[in-house]
Amino acid sequence: MHIREKIAQKEAAGEPGISFEFFPPKTAQGVQNLYDRMDRMANLGPGFIDITWGAGGRLSELTCEMVGVAQSVYGLETCMHLTCTDMGQEKVDQALAAAYKAGCTNILALRGDPPRDKETWEAADGNFRYAKDLVSYIRQKYGNHFDIGVGGYPEGADDNDDVDQLIDHLKEKVDAGSSFIITQMFYDAENFIEWVKKCRAKGITIPIIPGIMPIQTYASFIRRSNWTKTRVPQQWMEALEPVKNDDAAVRDIGKHLIADMCRKLMASGLNHLHFYTMNLAQATRLVLEELGLAPSDDSPIQRPLPWRPSLALGRRGEDVRPVFWRNRNSSYVARTQTWDEYPNGRWTDSRSPAFGELDAYGVGLKGTNEQNIKLWGEPKSIKDLSDIFIRFLEGKLERLPWSDSPITAEASDIHDLLLNVNRRGFLTINSQPSVNGVKSSHPVYGWGPKNGFVYQKAYLELMVPSDLIDQLIAKIEQNDDLTYHATRKNGDLRTNTNDSPNALTWGIFAGREIIQPTIVETISFLAWKDEAYALGDEWAKCHDAASPSRKLIQQVMNDWWLVNIVDNDFHRTNAVFDLFNDLEIKDFAVELPGKPETNGTAELNGTAAKN
Repeated sequence: MHIREKIAQKEAAGEPGISFEFFPPKTAQGVQNLYDRMDRMANLGPGFIDITWGAGGRLSELTCEMVGVAQSVYGLETCMHLTCTDMGQEKVDQALAAAYKAGCTNILALRGDPPRDKETWEAADGNFRYAKDLVSYIRQKYGNHFDIGVGGYPEGADDNDDVDQLIDHLKEKVDAGSSFIITQMFYDAENFIEWVKKCRAKGITIPIIPGIMPIQTYASFIRRSNWTKTRVPQQWMEALEPVKNDDAAVRDIGKHLIADMCRKLMASGLNHLHFYTMNLAQATRLVLEELGLAPSDDSPIQRPLPWRPSLALGRRGEDVRPVFWRNRNSSYVARTQTWDEYPNGRWTDSRSPAFGELDAYGVGLKGTNEQNIKLWGEPKSIKDLSDIFIRFLEGKLERLPWSDSPITAEASDIHDLLLNVNRRGFLTINSQPSVNGVKSSHPVYGWGPKNGFVYQKAYLELMVPSDLIDQLIAKIEQNDDLTYHATRKNGDLRTNTNDSPNALTWGIFAGREIIQPTIVETISFLAWKDEAYALGDEWAKCHDAASPSRKLIQQVMNDWWLVNIVDNDFHRTNAVFDLFNDLEIKDFAVELPGKPETNGTAELNGTAAKN
């Protein structure tokens, strides 16, 4: 959606809007960390994000790559910066084509700063000298596909401190086809409001979005304000100077100063705030909380579907996904990027060949070997493994090999049941409780349009030792309401389903059909099986080849079954978990160098008895 449309929607609803700016990090690990942060900050409800342009070489490629990932994987409406700096027509065309392919419909067209080895700015190959030239070119080539924004300078630019002349230049950019303005940072609200009035008097009627720079530390505050020649009100300096060596105090005072400034802006009729995050979250979140704009547990961001929809070109209508990738969204999107249907049409043939080879998609284990050993330790018994999963369930670990993010609030209703299963030595990978008709506005389970009702079946996915799989399946098959899939690494499959998709969540909304967005089905499960065991193998390889930890994890991957169980009676949850009440892990020995065999069962049963 175009940014100007998002702003109009918020204004019509009488609600303020927010957005965030990020920049391409310099390292591969920094990029991954930023993706994780962008994903978390999406929960603050930005109308869009923008990503700055890294002029030249790998940085410009990274901007395009990040726009594609933000749109397709994280479902974030993304605005791509594009500058004239060192940019001939061919490079501009390549960047615009990449944005178009990613489903991006918003561009911020800027002149950019001169290269560091030049004192003055020069047009590349005589093409684009000013931002208005870039705006005109984009509009001529792509029509109205892109909403085109431009920069506004309420306190002057680096090479021109004549504010009135810059407003004339801004009007030229608007006349060339731009449709919104994002301004440079500032701290003087009164001066900014007067600048906006001058812009309006010049006939500039498009949305003006104020650029807000939160205060992280005193040193960075002074450095940025000096660098951009930003006016700082005297009372701000009087408030911050006494605590300049106390970062926590600076952030606390800073959030109040920035929030008060934002209130003045909103009172003057400016309805949207654009935050320069500097790739950090805390200072921005503190300001939003101070303004009452951060969603609370009681009033979360309304979700259109249980999972965040992709905004990639061609898949915006996707409304069904297999449950298996709920905790690995980026993997699912990457592996289905070229699908014609998501996942297999609404309820059409489930025998799609669309899942490709794992190596082609870069969906492996996150983190370095050292980071993962530090996070999960060096397990030497089944008890050690179950303890890792228990720590995750207790919120003490931020991720598992099969889950890219911490345990969610949804698990609170089945927390004790999950702990019981893991204390018995089984390793739970994915789960959800049953839900019987809660309002679609529910803070944990809600999704879809307002005034609807949502439902879901109890679901559990876990790893089970080979010597217990027959007992478990026999218990499942005694209950006609339970369906399952069970598979091993070598591809053995056992199931009591009819091989058709089974809706795991659904919603009923006034004037709408029943929406069934999450399913369990065989072909997708077998594709997920390959990925799940590959992740376990990569976890094992974090450890030295001769280490007990590697032998343990590898033996689990080679011998244990991956099982999913659905209770099709959505009125209850316990039936799935009760299956494990009288199942116990039997002998599972790992040979340790220089020590007698360690029986993981004995250690486990002792712990389970105490609990």
